[in-house]
Formats: sequence, C-alpha cells, structure tokens
Amino acid sequence: MKYFFAIYMTAFLFTTTVFSQGKMITHKIEKGETINQIAQKYKVTPFDIYQLNPDAQRGLTPNGTLLVPNKSTAKILIQQPKASTQPQTHEVVAKETLYGIEKKYGVSDQDLKKANPSIEKDGLQIGQILVIPSKNNSKATTAIQEKVVYHDVLAKETKYSIAKQYGITIEELEKRNPEIVANLPIGYRLVIKGNAPKVVKVIEKVEAQKEVLKPSFSKKTAATDYVMYEVKPKETLYSLSKMTGLSQEELIVINPELKNGVETGMKLMVPSKVLVSNDVRKESVTLSKKINNASRKRMVLLLPFNISKIEGDTVNSTIERLKKDKFLNMTLDFYSGALMAIDSAKVLGLPVDVEIYDSQETKNSSNVAAIVRDNKLELADAVVGPFYQSNAETTAQLLSAANVPVISPLSKDIGNPYANLFQTIPTVEVVRNTVFDYMRANKGNIIAVVDRKKESVIKYIQQYQKDVRFVAFKENGSVSAESLKSMLVKDKMNYVVMETGNTGMVKATIAAMVSAMAMYQVQLVILEPNETLDTDEINFSNLTKLKLMYPSVTRDNQSPEALVFKNKYRKLNNISSSDFATRGFDVTFDTLLRLSQDKSFEETANAIGTVQVDNKFEYYKKEDGGYTNKGVFVLYYDTDLIIKEAK
Repeated sequence: MKYFFAIYMTAFLFTTTVFSQGKMITHKIEKGETINQIAQKYKVTPFDIYQLNPDAQRGLTPNGTLLVPNKSTAKILIQQPKASTQPQTHEVVAKETLYGIEKKYGVSDQDLKKANPSIEKDGLQIGQILVIPSKNNSKATTAIQEKVVYHDVLAKETKYSIAKQYGITIEELEKRNPEIVANLPIGYRLVIKGNAPKVVKVIEKVEAQKEVLKPSFSKKTAATDYVMYEVKPKETLYSLSKMTGLSQEELIVINPELKNGVETGMKLMVPSKVLVSNDVRKESVTLSKKINNASRKRMVLLLPFNISKIEGDTVNSTIERLKKDKFLNMTLDFYSGALMAIDSAKVLGLPVDVEIYDSQETKNSSNVAAIVRDNKLELADAVVGPFYQSNAETTAQLLSAANVPVISPLSKDIGNPYANLFQTIPTVEVVRNTVFDYMRANKGNIIAVVDRKKESVIKYIQQYQKDVRFVAFKENGSVSAESLKSMLVKDKMNYVVMETGNTGMVKATIAAMVSAMAMYQVQLVILEPNETLDTDEINFSNLTKLKLMYPSVTRDNQSPEALVFKNKYRKLNNISSSDFATRGFDVTFDTLLRLSQDKSFEETANAIGTVQVDNKFEYYKKEDGGYTNKGVFVLYYDTDLIIKEAK
C-alpha cells in the first residue's frame, strides 16, 4: 500500500510540475458551453481542465475564466508507460473452479495464485479477471501485474463497469481514488490496482473521437417537451434514472446540479415523454372520509363456488367435500371476508350495489361469458374475479370495449395484458425491487450471499441490481467469511442479502455478520421465505440482533382497526380469519371504497394508494397494458421480538 501510494504521489507531483512549467491558455466561458466542448477545442481532456480549475466540477459560470494547458503540455501528460508484454487474461464465469482454469491453461495452482493474490483471500468471483501466468516466465507476469495502471473515464462508464474490467471491487477503486467517490467526471484519470486493460488507450486519440455526451432524445425532443419535476423524499439518482428511463449520466447532463447529490425538493428538468410519473410511490390515503353519495355504483363479484359440481357429487357429502377440496375452502374463506367488507360498506353508507355470481371455473374453463351476456356486466362499474388468471383475462377481454375494470384478486401477473385488467398480487420482480429500492433510498452498501443453486436470484441481481457484489465461496463451496467482511463499509448500513437453504451457509453468514457488529452496521436481508431460518439449528436471537428484513405482500397487522376486524370475524365464524379471508375483505373493501369516490375506479387507481388490514394496493400502469400492484411491505424483526414495518 505504501509502495503504491508513493508511486501515485510521484505521478501526481510530476503532473503538477509539468503544468506549472508549461504555458497556460486563458479561456472565457460562453453561455451553454460544457467542459467536454472546451476540452475538445484545445485537444486536452476534461480532467486536465478540472485539475487546474477545481471549482469547475460544480458547474461553469458564463463569462468566467478557465485555465487550459496548451497542447504540447497535454501530450506529455497522456503518454502511457510501455509494457514489455501483455499477459493473457481469463474472465471467471459461473460454476468454474480453480482446478478447471488451471487445467485449461496448463498452469500450476501455485503460479496462478501468485499471479492473482486475491484468490487466496476472496476465492473466485463471477466476472473476475484473472492473469494467466506464462509457462516460461511467471515472474515476469507477476512484475507486470504489480505496475500501476491508469484508466481514463469514458462516456457512460460507471465504477461498476470499470472495476469489473480490471477484476477489482468498487471499494478498492474508491480507496485508490477517494476524490471520485461521488461521481466520475468524463476524462478523469483513475489509478487502478489490478491488471492492465487489454487495449491501452491514449487519451488524446480517444478525446478526438469522443462526442459530447447528450441524451439520446435530444435531437427529437423540442425544448417545450421538457417538464419540471420536484424530487421526492428518499429518491436517489438511481431511482430517478429508473423512473425516467435515462442513464444517470444523461440526467446529470440535463441537470448539472445533480453532480453534488440528490436533495429533496430539487427542481429537475426531465423530458415529458419519458417521465413515468406513476412510478413515484403513491401516498396511502383513507378513502372512507371522501365518500360521494351523488350516484350509486354497481360492483360484481365472480367467485368459483362450482355449486353444480357440489350438487352433482353423489359420492361425497358437502362436509366431506369441504374436508377434501382445498380450492373450495379457499373460495369460501375469500367469500366470508368479502361479505364482511360488504357489511362494512353498508354501515358506512357507501353508495354501491353488489351482485355475486358463481363463475363455475376451473383452470381452463368458466361460465364467465354467459354471466357477462345474461347480466349485462358491461354496465358494471367494477368486477372482482374470477380467481384463475386465464379466466380473469377472458373477463377483461369481454368487458374491454366498455372499459369495465376487472380486479384479479388472487392470480399472478403472468398472462396477456388488457388495459382494464388490474392485478392485485405483486409480481416476484416487484417484491424484490421494493426491498432493493428501500436499501438504496437509505444509501446502504448492498452485498449478496447467494447459493449457486439459486440461479433465478443470481440472474435477477446480475440483470437488475448490477452494482451489488457477490460474496465469494471457498473451494469446498462454503461461504468465505473473509470475503464478506472485506466488503463491509464503515459509516453506512451494510445490507447482506442472503439467499440459500443450506444450513451451514446460513450459520456461517450469520456468524460473520454478528462478529462484525462491533465495527460495522449490518442488517440481514432475505428476498423470499426461508424455511431454514425457522429450524432449531438457527439461533432466533441472532436474527433479531441482525434485524432480519424481508419484503412481503402481506403483514400481520395488530393495529386497533385490524383487531376490530379479526375479533368480529372470529365472532361471526367461530374461527380466526385465514389469509384468504383477510384478502377477501381487503380486495372487496378497497374496491367498494374506490367506487364510492367522485371519480372512476381507474382514476383513483392512477391517483392514490391504500392500505387495508393486511394488504396494500398501489396500482401502476404497465407498459404493455393493464395495471400491476406494487403494494409491498418491507418488514423486519426488531430486538423486542416484534415484526415491524421498515420506514
């Protein structure tokens, strides 16, 4: 470390000396000019200008003055150290082992680890770039690896992509270059610990070919197509980028003030045609306070009682059928909850009439077409049901011309989209995104311990959460506690996403986190239910110490209002309410409340979110049509052994 720091300071002092000795050019800043344009004009890099004018990183002032190095000085600065030979490299892919790589290239275990010292500490990591030592001269390869390597930031490059290119971690990159933790100015020269890039680039040539970064829509979008957007609490550059569909670099080009970070209340320019305003999380409101009695609405429930089958069953009695038929039990539970919702609506005086029909459905058939035809459901204001996805789609299709909202109460969003179809069950991707959005909003450091068998989780993180680092495994397949601890960061919450059913891996991860609590803030996170955590082998007190956090479609609500519902249900039915009974109440009551407003169901869905007993409803338009529910709770185990909602 001291050796590298000495070289870095020598290079920095050399650069400063050359600048001070050469002649400077004074440039007067014109309105609308950018650092990139000025750098191109004088054949230098943006970093050269930033180094002489540090304040320029906060923005350019029209009619101000910049110092620019002359062209001859710049040429001295951009010379690259010549390497005698370029070592062969290998990018680690999933399921590869040290033995397999050594056999492929014909190198010994000792030489490969000598050329890549991080293997001993962290093991192999997917995407890691390994130096393959020469069979004839492994010493020369090691010498090359130890040299300091520079990298000049290009447009749209990120810390993640640069770190991956050189086989190092983002944390290592930031430690070598502490001044760029917040952002990456284009043209900035980074110091890299690791392997030299496959192609050594000369900045002057790159700058000559590089265009000024512009949003991809700039040539097609007129100035009048931009709108002002006010930053909401807990929004980040990542979430703004995701919301608008623009890269973080494009957002900064349009709004230079974002270079200094995102602050609540900031006014940003965003193109209206890409702004997805309904991605901004809706605040939950109480609709019962805003009832409109001006006109009555009509709501229809389509529930799969399948009465004809029950009556035609000469083998099993009704009681025996109830014992055997889980689908019928689920339907009756949902129905019992829906009846309580209808009763509550009457007490509140909601101006909604409710009709209930037997959809007579199986997975591949239903009586929906006849019900729609015979009862003129095209005149209804909303339809709740049927249960199966295919039947809900059929109903939506039949009622699409009249634009009657069809609320699918139980099926998952995996079928064909219809503009009037509202899915109430959040998708797996939405559930996962919610907890990642929460962690990012709290500016946490996110790392992942994922069992190699969890391929879907690995692919999800690699595709949608690209900056999340994976903890390495040892050669025997166990998790590396050293790798996990090396990725922790001080002065911020370290979220460890653990996805494995392996008891040994769970215990090792928890043990490593508990031992790190003295120096770091750590919290354990899972993306889906994990039965291993419920076994006697896992110490529950450790889960509360680590405040185990997870996303959930439902919550166990113990509020006074929820207890009123649960006590009343138990009194009416002589049994506690099941998840399906509570969902029957929540979906039905939410629909009744939305219909009782002075707006249509669709208008309330676009405008507001609601929270009922155990379920949350935040409807958002999908790009391919219809609506999806993003109402997901982020819950955690508190030290008082109570499950609470993360705020």
